[in-house]
Amino acid sequence: MTPSTATMLARAAQGDDARAFALLADLSEALAESLDLRQTLTQALNRIADYMEAEAASLFLLDAATGLLECKVCVGPVDLTGLTLSMEQGVVGLAATENAVQIVADAQTDPRVHKRMDAETGFVTRSLLCAPLTTANGPIGVLELINRKSGAPFDATDAGILRLLAAPAALAINNARMARELIEQQRLKREFDLARRLQKSLLPKRRRAGFPLLAVNVPAHEISGDFYDYFDLPDGRIGFVIGDVSGKGLDAALLMTRAASLLRWAGKDGLAPSEWLRRANDELCQTTQDGRFVCALVGYYARASGQVRLAGAGFPPALLHADGDYAEFRSDGPPLGIVADMTFAETMVTLGSGTLYFFSDGVTDVRTGASRLGNAGVRSLIDRYATLPPEVRLRSMVSELRSLKLVDDTTILLLEEPRAHPPQVLLRRSFAAEPERMRNVRADLRHALDAAQVAPELRDRLVLAVDEACCNIIRHAYRDRAGDITLSLRRDGDVLEFELRDSAPSVDPCTVRPRELGECRSGGLGVAIIDQVMDEWLLQPRRGGSGNVLRMIKRCPQPQEDEA
Repeated sequence: MTPSTATMLARAAQGDDARAFALLADLSEALAESLDLRQTLTQALNRIADYMEAEAASLFLLDAATGLLECKVCVGPVDLTGLTLSMEQGVVGLAATENAVQIVADAQTDPRVHKRMDAETGFVTRSLLCAPLTTANGPIGVLELINRKSGAPFDATDAGILRLLAAPAALAINNARMARELIEQQRLKREFDLARRLQKSLLPKRRRAGFPLLAVNVPAHEISGDFYDYFDLPDGRIGFVIGDVSGKGLDAALLMTRAASLLRWAGKDGLAPSEWLRRANDELCQTTQDGRFVCALVGYYARASGQVRLAGAGFPPALLHADGDYAEFRSDGPPLGIVADMTFAETMVTLGSGTLYFFSDGVTDVRTGASRLGNAGVRSLIDRYATLPPEVRLRSMVSELRSLKLVDDTTILLLEEPRAHPPQVLLRRSFAAEPERMRNVRADLRHALDAAQVAPELRDRLVLAVDEACCNIIRHAYRDRAGDITLSLRRDGDVLEFELRDSAPSVDPCTVRPRELGECRSGGLGVAIIDQVMDEWLLQPRRGGSGNVLRMIKRCPQPQEDEA
């Protein structure tokens, strides 16, 4: 029976065997500090062989990919470096399989011994000792000693000592592997970050001032295989493209970069959409390998006539939404990069007062439970937000898609002529003018501001200001009499408007003025806080008699979706 670790440590600390304890300490320190693990392991193996008085020693490591044990370091008369053994071969394989020390007193008669190397090299193996290199996740290799120089076989005491000496080697090797994996992860992260920045640089900057095209790209993973672009032509038309590259990872990202640049280059020549796609297809067929392809849709929009001229290559149908009805325009051509000399059909669409939607298949593939969103789900999604301004609509659609399960890159591009949209009502609630009602009012307001993607710090300050305003109405306007308060929150572009209406006796606005916060007494902070948080506020009597209206304005730029 192999002695326990505690027994061996006690034994090693006594008499001559104190050398084993010192060797263990030296090996642990050297392996922990080494920058060149291969050289240190060679030195460690020599020291172990010398201490154990072995003729030869070797260190095998398990290759997780192949399941084979490979000799990485060896000392002695025969060089075994590079030798591979299966987990079923010999005493080395048995030590790894059973994760236990193996002792062979007579190698010539023991059936566990793999005798091929003796036959090939002429070396005679008399006795063997193998100890697994063990980690928390199991064995990662085996430390092997061959033949004691004295001719005596290895015994249980030798086995216990070797098991102790194998521990720091296993730890050092495992740490080195984890360090290499970490370095590789960092390298991949740098490459992904570079690819992400490159992709972002290829996407056009969002335009304001009534530009009719708006788009967003949401990668499902680190980098996206989707892309979009739009640009002005000298004749006043606007060119646009949306695409989806097959596959994932860096290869797909590189193809996306090439395809996006190629399609922009071809489109800026003002070619007809069918010729635009044909030229890009021929170029990709010559340079694209490994069966990858690009689905794309391209077109021009003439604002003067309201006409859109389209051509598609394997891309999902475009949807025109006007007056509650839908018209679908399919892409009949095959994806780009598969077959050269293809022709692509064109479609003319009259935009009018409608909205034209283009979206990658990542939108229809969004998971809602066990099913896909599908084309019907996309139409329902558009219907829910159709009355909102384009930026708010697009952001709301993407927010809902993200609340489900994105399984692929998701890109949406919409084309719509600017038109007047009523302010978006984010919250409207009436409640009794009682202090105990305020907890729920604060929660509803916080939820509405979260849905509007207001930053948490600003959200909390706005909730505090509205809470103070409500408390002032309860205490000073109603003076604890029964009554109601109506809270409304609207967004109009970049402006948030809070409105509080009550039916209490009218208050003279001239008597309500903010003071410096340092001059306010306890309980008198409300107006000062409102003045600090809000950009503007106005208190007026309600028309027709009793009641007051407090309007508070906060300019809060709408968040932009990450286009990277």
